[in-house]
Amino acid sequence: MSKKAVIEITDLTRFYQMGETEVRALNGVTFNALENEYVAIMGPSGSGKSTLMNMIGCLDTPTSGEYILNNNRVSEMDDAELAEVRNREIGFVFQTFNLLPRTTCLANVELPLIYAGVKSAERKERAIEVLTKVGLGDRVDHKPNELSGGQRQRVAIARALVNNPSILLADEPTGNLDSKTGDEIMLLFEELYRQGNTIMLVTHENDIAEHARRIVRLRDGVIESDEKVEHPKLADQEIPV
Repeated sequence: MSKKAVIEITDLTRFYQMGETEVRALNGVTFNALENEYVAIMGPSGSGKSTLMNMIGCLDTPTSGEYILNNNRVSEMDDAELAEVRNREIGFVFQTFNLLPRTTCLANVELPLIYAGVKSAERKERAIEVLTKVGLGDRVDHKPNELSGGQRQRVAIARALVNNPSILLADEPTGNLDSKTGDEIMLLFEELYRQGNTIMLVTHENDIAEHARRIVRLRDGVIESDEKVEHPKLADQEIPV
């Protein structure tokens, strides 16, 4: 049975006006991503990878071209429609965690469900379920400042998963972590991929990108290469249950 396309991007452009200069951040990008793909987006500063991430994450709209996300033609949506799709279809994981410091892990993870109008009892149940899934079932009542950096990122990943999104979109997810903790987070992403999640990983680090099954490289607003990863890191490793 063939997998369906979660992301369909066709001839996407994003131009910015800076004074009298037109900056072509994306200049005709076309690519698809299927369900349960693990894709890394790479490129030097100014390559367009952050702009592409913002497009995929429905945080920005294109100048021209088409973007279909899980059968939603998001390139034509207004801000309110984009916000709804963003909350329903995309789970974000940021380098800086973006947790609310004065609330518990449970409350942080429940936030997307509040926006989605999910009732309190179900919110709590689903939040505890995903916190347990990322290994923090015993930390639900802790606040972020009571956790290590790796644990905070696990809370952020739980929050990203709680709405069962079509895509897990991770922007430099190990950037604020030491190498050992970063390895643990990449092991968690590997486990989530094996469980069927679709993962888009934005990074400038080759050793992080090599965990993915496919690397898309951008340069000057266009796709320079799009290649399968022959020997992804952790691919043959047994993940502890």
